[in-house]
Amino acid sequence: MTQTLFRGVRLLDLDLKDGMSAACDLRVSNGRIAKIAKDLSAQPGEKVIEGAGKLLMPGLINGHFHSAVNHMKGRLPSLPLEIFMLYECPELEVLRPTPREAYLRTMLGCIEMLRCGTTSVQDDCFFVPSPDPDIIDAVAQAYVDSGMRARLALDQPELSELEKLPYLRDIIPPELRAQLSAPQGVAAPALLESYEHLIATWHGAADGRVKAAVSCSAPQRVSPDYFLQLDDISLRHDLPFYAHMLETRLQRVYGEECLQGRSLVQYTHDLALLSERMNVIHAIWVDDADLDLLAASGATVAHNPNSNLRLGSGIMRWRDMQDRGIPLCLGVDEAIADDAINMWSVMKTASVIHNLSDWDYTRWPQATEVIRAATTGGGQAMREPGLGTLHTGAPADLILVDLTALPFVPLNNMPRQLVHCEFGQSVLMTMVAGDIVAECGHLTTIDEASVLAESAAFFAGKKQAMDMADKQVEKYLPHYREMYRRAGARSLLMERRLPNPA
Repeated sequence: MTQTLFRGVRLLDLDLKDGMSAACDLRVSNGRIAKIAKDLSAQPGEKVIEGAGKLLMPGLINGHFHSAVNHMKGRLPSLPLEIFMLYECPELEVLRPTPREAYLRTMLGCIEMLRCGTTSVQDDCFFVPSPDPDIIDAVAQAYVDSGMRARLALDQPELSELEKLPYLRDIIPPELRAQLSAPQGVAAPALLESYEHLIATWHGAADGRVKAAVSCSAPQRVSPDYFLQLDDISLRHDLPFYAHMLETRLQRVYGEECLQGRSLVQYTHDLALLSERMNVIHAIWVDDADLDLLAASGATVAHNPNSNLRLGSGIMRWRDMQDRGIPLCLGVDEAIADDAINMWSVMKTASVIHNLSDWDYTRWPQATEVIRAATTGGGQAMREPGLGTLHTGAPADLILVDLTALPFVPLNNMPRQLVHCEFGQSVLMTMVAGDIVAECGHLTTIDEASVLAESAAFFAGKKQAMDMADKQVEKYLPHYREMYRRAGARSLLMERRLPNPA
């Protein structure tokens, strides 16, 4: 591992008025930030990077992601989640991935993230039709080869469609009922075996850069017993626990109709499964009682504003969460619910969308808060001490930003220009665990051109099968639309979307 000295560089410091330090030197050794001082002498064999006119800052952290659909960006129109999911991952044998396919689609996301300065990702990866060991291995190997820091979970429901959605049981016709009554994917014992493989094989791989996490997908998609067993794995190995909750209005209605009026947050609390290890994903349709439970538990909320807009899910209660001290991280979600795997875009949306939901402009998000959510908030969610900071001893996951590039000329306010002006084009270098993994817009760890060419040819060859999969789900569409209509007509004492104009 190369020792690196950044010389004469400005450091991001959100506690300072200008948002950055005076010029200084920073040494990276053994994958961590070793020393920060005014003048450090270069040591023999040390790589020296001149930092004049540049900003050194923590790499961005993609706090929520599904890599399994990296190859589907731009494929779908904007749709509400429950209808979108019909097209997201159809279980057709002709679409069963090979290990090479899983590797390529994962690597596509790594290339996009690392080029633009996202150094870490929490991959809540779903495996259709099942998390076979060779597919798990292919996904994890892509993260190892790319140089990214990653947490990898198996996002697998085990209950049937009729158990996890409201109204559908009464709507679906008899000729389709059997298909939607069958459990999805594989049974809990097999899923637990898959977690044994993931943890035994990959947890701590690449000198700790690639680690495991656990996922229930969402509380309503798994049995209480499996939910409890996943939490036990999370507790024993100190792993983040991913759970989608109250992403949509329909999920709030599900609690009213199917959980005796309890929300999914309240349901999870009643099972004693809310904890500081949990990443509660989305948390849009929450009420004050839900927020109080989240605050008391120490759970992190993963905010995905671009996805929330693309799917029409609603606007999260940013300021109410901040006021309660609920930790926040930011995420892309997935390449067909955002279409770009770009955390700069996520930061910009997070900084402005909440301006529409609060008349009091003093409560609107500040650029410094948004940057913290995309860096230190992500590190906390990943349960990686020091990640997302520039503290001595922290992991050296760093990006070098060109302050002479157009987004910063003239330089008026560093934090605001990072959030509102930058989209990753000014990132000169990306470092993960002390290794330079991208430079001048390209990865240094792989043959990028070869991977892109192979991916283009491979996924072009699957287009016909994907089109066929879209047609296969059309038989369900009228019934899901009716479910969506009924949920929209159900009276709720809250609103998380802008009202229709009079």
